[in-house]
Amino acid sequence: MQTLQSERLRLRQWTTDDADFVLDMCSRWEVQRYIGAHPRVLHDHDGALDLIARWQSRQDQVHRVWAVQHRHGHLLGTLLLVALPASGGTPPPRPIGETEIGWYFHPDAWGHGYAQEAATVGLHYAFDAGLSEVLAVTHPDNAASQALCRRLGMHHLGRTGRYYDMTCELFSTSRPRAE
Repeated sequence: MQTLQSERLRLRQWTTDDADFVLDMCSRWEVQRYIGAHPRVLHDHDGALDLIARWQSRQDQVHRVWAVQHRHGHLLGTLLLVALPASGGTPPPRPIGETEIGWYFHPDAWGHGYAQEAATVGLHYAFDAGLSEVLAVTHPDNAASQALCRRLGMHHLGRTGRYYDMTCELFSTSRPRAE
């Protein structure tokens, strides 16, 4: 997996050595409350290892799930560029040819601009990889993620139930046009 860099951040592959951080981050309701149709927190180290394995299974030639790490070494959160699954399918969810960008960070990393910086890097990666459009789906109550979508220049397309068997606010951005 290609490691990406920005001014303050390094986006890299998750490893099993990161399980303690994943457990700390994902055992917090304030982090998990808007994730998925049925949010839940992690309770143990095995759950963290399972989540890392699920993140790794969602990767292919274009799609990635990165560990977001400060250049000084400490982990901050995750950035996802993944195939969007359609609602109403039988498990496992089937991708429908659209790509989602998403993020979640440890509360200690909130308010420092890390999510925007990581998402900007992820969007550049997506468009360099040949994608023409990237979507973001947010829980209707997740005002912070919706604000970040707008700061990233994403356009709000309204409410939808097309993905994840849940109602989401949908945002979109397209590859910048060459001048």
